[in-house]
Amino acid sequence: MKVKPCRVFIAGHRGMVGRALCRQFSDKSEFQLITRSRDELDLTSQQAVSQFMQQEKPDWVIIAAAKVGGILANRDFPAQFIYENLMIESNLIHSAWQNQVQRLLFLGSSCIYPKVTAQPIQEDSLLTGSLEATNEAYAVAKIAGIKLCQSYAKQYGVDFRSLMPTNLYGPFDNFHPEHSHVIPGLMRRMHQAKLENQSSLVIWGTGQARREFLHVDDLAAACFSYLQFSNAELAEFGADFLQYLNVGTGQDLTIAELARLLAEVIGYSGELIFDSNLPEGTLLKRLDISKIQQLGWRPSVGLADGLRSTYQWFLQQEQ
Repeated sequence: MKVKPCRVFIAGHRGMVGRALCRQFSDKSEFQLITRSRDELDLTSQQAVSQFMQQEKPDWVIIAAAKVGGILANRDFPAQFIYENLMIESNLIHSAWQNQVQRLLFLGSSCIYPKVTAQPIQEDSLLTGSLEATNEAYAVAKIAGIKLCQSYAKQYGVDFRSLMPTNLYGPFDNFHPEHSHVIPGLMRRMHQAKLENQSSLVIWGTGQARREFLHVDDLAAACFSYLQFSNAELAEFGADFLQYLNVGTGQDLTIAELARLLAEVIGYSGELIFDSNLPEGTLLKRLDISKIQQLGWRPSVGLADGLRSTYQWFLQQEQ
């Protein structure tokens, strides 16, 4: 598993996941990080990505760049979600092949799996049922990214693989009260309710939908661990280890339980009101992480501790 010194391009290094990946790799002398901001490199431009790859010749590429958002954003902007994500991944994966990138890791999402499927969700559940309607456009783009990696690996023999993380949270998340994911959005709204002494707070859905949450630093550690294995080493575990693996905690809780935990962390004592007229997405979604655990990776950040550290980071940004 010893890795030769190499140049690693982290696409999307200013996002929550990209920053965590930079933290993960930055103190390891065998890796030289390559990054570009959105102003410096338009990942939706095939020409720009091609020129960049030809000039920089990275050995590894990690695709953490994506257009992301919560239920409301996915519902309101499906064209942007599918177009931008398809362009980003297509340009990077194709250009990586053209420029002999040694290893590529594409980061997908647990929303690729059917809305109704056996729990916990195994990797082979992909494309066995209908997707959740509220984020279908984003999910289709992510499925396309997986299939791009699989197709290039099959046709050209390249080492292109994927990881499917569950719901992520942590520092540098998007804390918009409406267009963000559940933890940062609810954290922002609950913090504001506390400041304004609001007696109650409305939460989308019944509160009974169950979700699994992974701290972004745990995902970065999983990416690093997975990338240490060569194709030959992964093949010893099974052919499917070369394609895409789930990453999560293997544990879930209801949105109501999450809300109560957040209220405790934030110090909000108002009433939590669940509005069943508002969307809540898939009712059950917990990933089977047994395969990546076979490679030796385990999550290390507990949810309560992760929420506390994320809230402290959020408060520092508010000052």
